Amino acid sequence: MAYPLSRARVLLGDDHAMVAEGLRKILEEEFEVVGAAADGKSLLSEAIRLKPDAVLVDISMPVVNGLEAARRIRRELPEARILFLTMHPDLSYLRDAMNLGAAGYILKSSAARELVIAVRRALRGKTYVAAELLEAIKDRKLRSALERGRVRALTERQCEILRLIAAGKSNKEIADLLSLKAGTVTFHRTAISRKLGISSTAKLTQYAIEHGLAPE
Repeated sequence: MAYPLSRARVLLGDDHAMVAEGLRKILEEEFEVVGAAADGKSLLSEAIRLKPDAVLVDISMPVVNGLEAARRIRRELPEARILFLTMHPDLSYLRDAMNLGAAGYILKSSAARELVIAVRRALRGKTYVAAELLEAIKDRKLRSALERGRVRALTERQCEILRLIAAGKSNKEIADLLSLKAGTVTFHRTAISRKLGISSTAKLTQYAIEHGLAPE
């Protein structure tokens, strides 16, 4: 599902009130900021209650840290796009974020320039990494983590549908095989394309083969 960006709902997680307010002002130029939380536990509760399209998470949050909060949010809201905003240029944090299926990783030092762009790209199914860290993606292990993150962004049902797409099944055949409505398959297929940034059947099939998701 592609979100109408002007109406996309964003939830903020940052334990510094002044920072959160600054982020809100930046985001409200284009999105609807539905709430803010100052610790990871509250962020999870608010995410479940508000069901935002995107969640902005500070890695260093009290009570429950941002990485763990994001892990729990992904379990509860697999369709929500999660972006990390942090002071840490440390590549180990970036790798952890990618392995969690993050849709974005932005440094606070560049948030004023990159935040809206990052959220916009995330909602379009792309992955955004701070320009300052892009060179790191040339590292093979980080590239691998980025790809795993994209696959992990798919729900179990979406992986199942992607396998059947790779097997050459039509939407109607997939619906029949999985006892789903045709509209439900179309919804999931659109979500798969958005998350992977791939639209054509041929490229979805190629992606499934390259990442071990194609049927044997």
